[in-house]
Amino acid sequence: MRDERGPWYLITGLVLGIALGLFYSWVVSPVEYVDTSPASLRTDFKDQYRALIAAAFVADGNLARAQARLNLLADVDEARTLAEQAQRSLAEGGSPQEAQDLGILAVAVGQGPTPLTPSSTPAEASPTSKPRISPSPLTVNPEVSSTLTSTPVPLGTEAALTPLPSANQSSEITPTPLPSFVPLPTRTPTPTSEAPLVLQDRTFVCDQKLTDPLIQVLAEDAAGRPVPSVEVVVNWEGGEDHFFTGLKPELGLGYADFTMTPGVEYTLRLAEGGQIISDLTPAECETESGSRYWGSWLLIFVQP
Repeated sequence: MRDERGPWYLITGLVLGIALGLFYSWVVSPVEYVDTSPASLRTDFKDQYRALIAAAFVADGNLARAQARLNLLADVDEARTLAEQAQRSLAEGGSPQEAQDLGILAVAVGQGPTPLTPSSTPAEASPTSKPRISPSPLTVNPEVSSTLTSTPVPLGTEAALTPLPSANQSSEITPTPLPSFVPLPTRTPTPTSEAPLVLQDRTFVCDQKLTDPLIQVLAEDAAGRPVPSVEVVVNWEGGEDHFFTGLKPELGLGYADFTMTPGVEYTLRLAEGGQIISDLTPAECETESGSRYWGSWLLIFVQP
């Protein structure tokens, strides 16, 4: 007897089998991930995880704990990844506080843990205290032991034991000299990043390596060291933007930049207050061959 149903019943069975399998795996018994590694998370979930780590680090300052948590993401360059996420967050209109937290953590991870200075011993910490002096063992002739007298001496004071004269005693007891103390050097206070920054220099820079007209900001403390996490506010007609120093650690922890649009005039100030720098407009530079390219403004802020 000949079967005239054709292959359609096989295709129908295959489709029903696939549908039932998907229904079972998605609805009846979906896959549950338990104790999985953060490195297997989606990109957006990794960004949320880094933001939470940065917020916790800013709150408690525990770099070792933050570093251990970041290691779970298995990023190749953790400092660069944090800095890029901070820039991306600002570009997408994210929270400025989140971007600042990410920038602070990126700088801390890039610098590494600060070595702790070993604490001084109690004797070094208190130069006025005197050490305990252990008496040296004395060899005394038995014949004169009964004639030796000693006077109680306060602990830590220099004194000599003077025995009574005796014909059988041929040596003198020499007191142990007291150690001399050298005063510890006085620590010189270093400037802190909380001091206000003021504009030290404003220069128009022609650099052919720069493809876009930039406003470049450098923040330094009184000792010439870069200051990260300084918030900069730039305004133009109908717009405003915020950016932070230290988000490009490969260019310096105190560096930040902003791309200008030709034909637009900008003003700039630091979020903590201070002088307003105006008339920041893109301008062209010219090479010896006559070709033109965009120049940039370099603003250097220092602590007084």
